Amino acid sequence: MHVVLMLVVVAVGSVLFHFVSPWWWTPIASNWQYIDDTIIITFWITGVVFVAVLLFMAYCVLRFRHREGQKAAFEPENRRLESGLTIVTGLGVAAMLAPGLFVWNHFITVPADATAIEIVGQQWQWSFRLPGKDGKLGLTSIDSIADDNPHGLSKSDPNARDDVLVDGTELHLPVGKPVKVVLRSTDVLHDFYVPEFRAKMDILPGSSTYFWLTPTRTGTFEILCAELCGSGHSYMRGTVVVEEEVAYQAWLDGQQKRVVAEQTEVGK
Repeated sequence: MHVVLMLVVVAVGSVLFHFVSPWWWTPIASNWQYIDDTIIITFWITGVVFVAVLLFMAYCVLRFRHREGQKAAFEPENRRLESGLTIVTGLGVAAMLAPGLFVWNHFITVPADATAIEIVGQQWQWSFRLPGKDGKLGLTSIDSIADDNPHGLSKSDPNARDDVLVDGTELHLPVGKPVKVVLRSTDVLHDFYVPEFRAKMDILPGSSTYFWLTPTRTGTFEILCAELCGSGHSYMRGTVVVEEEVAYQAWLDGQQKRVVAEQTEVGK
């Protein structure tokens, strides 16, 4: 009976913990409510199965406990039970995978009016690049990376000449505008993650990955690296500032003026 009671307590306690404890995420700050919905669906499916298994185990312990004079029945196969479990398990797995596939398709289907920005991860810092007046990001190459060209911009691509390399680890974004986030790494595997955006993506060395989002509320949010990338992994942080269009344009104009001033200084 002690084992039965423990199993029942674990099942009931798990349900109470889910509804009573303040474990829920921070308030969302982007359009990716789909991510939360998908996780909640997964929790419901796995939670129901978890509780059902615990209660079934408690029933079996109670029902088939040792009693004097009672012998266990030997039944090595039960085709109906095995078929039922296979079908139910298959349906449960499909129910968990299907929403994720739809969300993933939406996650990488970038709207036509999205503005592309680039985020580069390297041990152990983030750096950012924005399109210039032409609204286009220039081409890059790993072979072009140097002390005076940390992003590896292609010097032969005219679209790269006015690209804005953000000074510092603070990225600004306008609220309510879709953004295509292009991700690159100059060394090892990283993962760009802003918890409030509900959006994250691995960054693979030698290739580019991407996703898109629309910031839905103003504020300052921390950028984390969600992939162990070396001894300084925990210090690889940055900041995203989501602000109104007027404030964003003022910040962007300041960044563009700095780029022009630096190019003028180099020309001298």
